[in-house]
Amino acid sequence: MGNPILISVILVWRVEDTFKAIFDVDNYTGFIKIQTDSAVRKLAGSFPYDHFEDEKATITLSTNFDDINAALENEVSERLEIAGIKVIESRIAYLAYAPEIAHSMLRRQQASAVVAARHKIVEGAVGMVESALDLLSSKNIITFDDDKKATMVSNLMVVLCGDSETKPVINTGTLNQ
Repeated sequence: MGNPILISVILVWRVEDTFKAIFDVDNYTGFIKIQTDSAVRKLAGSFPYDHFEDEKATITLSTNFDDINAALENEVSERLEIAGIKVIESRIAYLAYAPEIAHSMLRRQQASAVVAARHKIVEGAVGMVESALDLLSSKNIITFDDDKKATMVSNLMVVLCGDSETKPVINTGTLNQ
């Protein structure tokens, strides 16, 4: 999605072909830095940060560390091979949203968690309402017409799904008054 992220990489390498390292590139340490930066940019553009950015993604930067590190190591190795440099290890050491959007992304994650929790609450409440109506009917405690059943369902759903404590109301008349 093009969100700015911060990534740092640990790269362990050694010069394997000194002739290539000295004569095929101007400055092999500078070459390593440039090629590693390029590989990281390619990696960051190839995979979403997380499943919020792409729900169908099988690999994301923040969840599939082994796959991501393998892809990074392969990319860096290919780039450095022409300079006689062997990559021993390459892995992401730090990954985070850039500070200017980190708060917004945290709020998005929190909102998703709240929605998921609410979904579970509603699922449970529907089951409880269904169970209560079945139990009241099976024990012949009360017979509901459609209007009374709708009122009972509405009241139970409000009580079971609400965020605040309920305050009981005692009805001294009929439900239809």
